[in-house]
Amino acid sequence: MLKLIATGLWVCIVTLAAVWFSISQATKPPDSADAAKAKVDTEVVKVETISIPVISKGGVKGYFLSRITLIVDKVKFKAAKLPADTFLTDELFTLLVGNKMVDLTEIQQFDLSGFKDLIKKGMNERYEGEVVMDVLVEQLDYLSKADVRANLDAQNHDRKGTKIIEGEEAPEAPPPSGH
Repeated sequence: MLKLIATGLWVCIVTLAAVWFSISQATKPPDSADAAKAKVDTEVVKVETISIPVISKGGVKGYFLSRITLIVDKVKFKAAKLPADTFLTDELFTLLVGNKMVDLTEIQQFDLSGFKDLIKKGMNERYEGEVVMDVLVEQLDYLSKADVRANLDAQNHDRKGTKIIEGEEAPEAPPPSGH
């Protein structure tokens, strides 16, 4: 009988300790770095598909097709009032054509995270602050001039091209609040 009472008390003490620990962890204030990130009100900015010609030896050799979505700080982005699509197009021209970041002969070595970081860094430099929080690459393909001609052929239903990366699905933008 004494063992039964001791076991019951032990179970009660362990249960109360677990509940107390759970409540103390749930009400604990977040770290200052996490709190700063949590307070940022973000917005999803979807940019239309951008076609970037690849020019070599005086002629067009092909096109990069890209669809990129930006996650931005809503307050800073609205205050900047600068067009994201124009800046993004210029940034992509710089990286894909100017810096030749994509080597079409070695596509498997393409550094997607480095590419996204460079876009984010370049966009934030243009906005003169931490406006762009994240970059999502939904599509990045290369079509040679021959691929474009083949795709225009109405008889040919096989779409050609080189898929550089498998894209990320961008989150849906929340509907406007109306306030």
